[in-house]
Amino acid sequence: MIVELLPSGSEWFRISDREWKNPVDDSYARARGGRRNPPGSWRTLYLCGDRVTARLNLDRFIAQWPYEPEDLDDRHGPDLAVMTLPRAQQVADVHSVSGVAAVGLPATYPLDGAGQLVSHPDCRLVGGRVRDAGLRGVHCRSAQTSRGAGRELAWFPASTRSRALLVRRIRYTSWFWG
Repeated sequence: MIVELLPSGSEWFRISDREWKNPVDDSYARARGGRRNPPGSWRTLYLCGDRVTARLNLDRFIAQWPYEPEDLDDRHGPDLAVMTLPRAQQVADVHSVSGVAAVGLPATYPLDGAGQLVSHPDCRLVGGRVRDAGLRGVHCRSAQTSRGAGRELAWFPASTRSRALLVRRIRYTSWFWG
């Protein structure tokens, strides 16, 4: 496993329903699970590395809505929560060619050899090994495009006191179209 240190003060992004009181809450992923953690496991906050990756994730976020991104405005579209993490976060590199190989995923990740998305169970195994190694997360290629364009972070807070700091919220039309 290749370890990387996230730059202190880096901004991370999360699509946030405007009704969410706390867009840095990690309880949903802990309860329901995600690509890097099984249901009922450990605290995980899923973040995008940039606005482009957030835009890629929007289709999944609004999948059950009767709208397309072009139909949304500031009254109905989700905000983009901008946050920073505590300093000195060591995470697994699962985005570089070497980092992907080091955790045993195919070079074509996020796709497998058959051209399908690598399964959640396989990704959860990686997440578990990373967490067991004492690292604070998985910095990986986005699974929202077949080429893995964009970067995401599944962040595993160190303790119950460890929290992401909400810096600001950006209204929908400013972040999606801006």
